[in-house]
Amino acid sequence: MIDVVLLIGRLLFVALLYLFLFAIMRTGIGLVRGQNKKERIWNLSVEKGPKELRGVTIAVRGPVIVGRSPSADIVIGAGYVSARHARFSLMGQNLFVEDLGSTNGTAVNGQPISDPVALNENDIVTVGDVSIRIRRS
Repeated sequence: MIDVVLLIGRLLFVALLYLFLFAIMRTGIGLVRGQNKKERIWNLSVEKGPKELRGVTIAVRGPVIVGRSPSADIVIGAGYVSARHARFSLMGQNLFVEDLGSTNGTAVNGQPISDPVALNENDIVTVGDVSIRIRRS
């Protein structure tokens, strides 16, 4: 008799556990879908620079490195660009750019920067002779 009660208890526990996990998954999927609909994505569009870079657009979903290094996300093969020149990064809904200690610096709308700067739509970030326009979609 006690064995039957324990078996029923175990089966109920497993059933409740599966229902709990299903509810968590359903909530998580709903949150992810909701974020995609409401959130606008930041894009980096190269407007001026070498021919092979002009027109390139990158959606920012994490840190984006600009530099001469082949491991950079946007590679600028020029001597005046540092290996890791600048970094675009998301902080919440905001996009920031920071100079990574480059020799020739980074500018936002023509103004040199030394600290991370919050960007707005249509700002232009300049790395050497490459101009990158910030857009939201």
